[in-house]
Amino acid sequence: RMKGTSPSQAPRAFAQYGNTVPRWEVRSLINALVLWKGKSMTIVTVGIDLAKNVFAVHGVDVAGKSVLVRPCVARDKLLELIAALPPCLIGMEACSGAHHWARAFCKLGHTVRLMAPKFVAPYRLSGKRGKNDAADAAAIAEAVTRPQMRFVPIKTIEQQGQLMVHRARQGFVEQRTATFNRIRGLLSELGIVLPLKAATVRREALACLEDLPGWANTVIGDLLSEATRLDERITEYDRHIAFMARHSSAAQQLMQLAGIGETTATAILSTVGNGHDFTCGRSFSAWLGLVPGQYSSGGKQRLGRITKAGDAYLRSLLVMGARAVLAAAMNAKIPKQDPVSRWARSLAERRGYWRAVVAIAAKNARLCWAVLQRGESFKMPV
Repeated sequence: RMKGTSPSQAPRAFAQYGNTVPRWEVRSLINALVLWKGKSMTIVTVGIDLAKNVFAVHGVDVAGKSVLVRPCVARDKLLELIAALPPCLIGMEACSGAHHWARAFCKLGHTVRLMAPKFVAPYRLSGKRGKNDAADAAAIAEAVTRPQMRFVPIKTIEQQGQLMVHRARQGFVEQRTATFNRIRGLLSELGIVLPLKAATVRREALACLEDLPGWANTVIGDLLSEATRLDERITEYDRHIAFMARHSSAAQQLMQLAGIGETTATAILSTVGNGHDFTCGRSFSAWLGLVPGQYSSGGKQRLGRITKAGDAYLRSLLVMGARAVLAAAMNAKIPKQDPVSRWARSLAERRGYWRAVVAIAAKNARLCWAVLQRGESFKMPV
């Protein structure tokens, strides 16, 4: 051990090894930094500013003093540096590669927490004008210790693989929408104005394709072929999602709820897992941005629009499912009479269509959390 060695003298111990430093000497250097002059300065919290090649690390002790400040750590040295530290709390922003590093650090015995970048920004002491990697790492180390901080669940490799399926499918859907909009825009230049509905655009464009002059015929034909190809890709990924739902008991339980289909069930499971990161269903609903924002003051409660925080993809799936539930409940010919449908119908009559849709989506989010928490013991409230 190098107890009592000052930080300025500690690097001399490595001179005899040249450029190659043994692993045990790296650990000795860390001990020298945190045990200087016999004073215990054990690192308890570490903030890491993630990047592609160069990372910033900021470690603090129990008293909150900075005892490990490394503004430039190479990618291939980060894991070795963290492995040399005693088990501590590590905070990172939920960005590209964060879940990979979180899994790697958890295997080393550390407690890892991921946070949304917008929750870390208020803790940056230098403000917007002094933003740099070292300041970001210090802000992360401060934010991760806040008792009211909201964290992002760490995903497994399987969950990330399933999310890739959803992201790829959503990308194909957006490309198809862009293709149809391009067709509408080009045809409008020729005096052919088409409505927004994709099926109508396809039908009308095919009907007038032979009458288009010259290169216009070629371009519109190619765009229609591209839309057909995207339809096939979306159908293929729908089969992938259906396969994942069939082979997941948790997804099957979620699909028993009204308004929760294969896509929504697998997306929730791949995003939040078993939901243990949330204390209650309302926390999960608030994390998805399905609760109203508050503008209260002077003892007066003022509730505004929903916050729309969190995962926009999950929120959109829940809202679309809620619209399907409300449509079935308000069917003029055969309205559904189950408790949820009766509640949704009365809510729409009292508060309006869109407020009812958001309320149903928030209720489904809470029910999904309850299903994930209780499993087979969950019973639908009457």
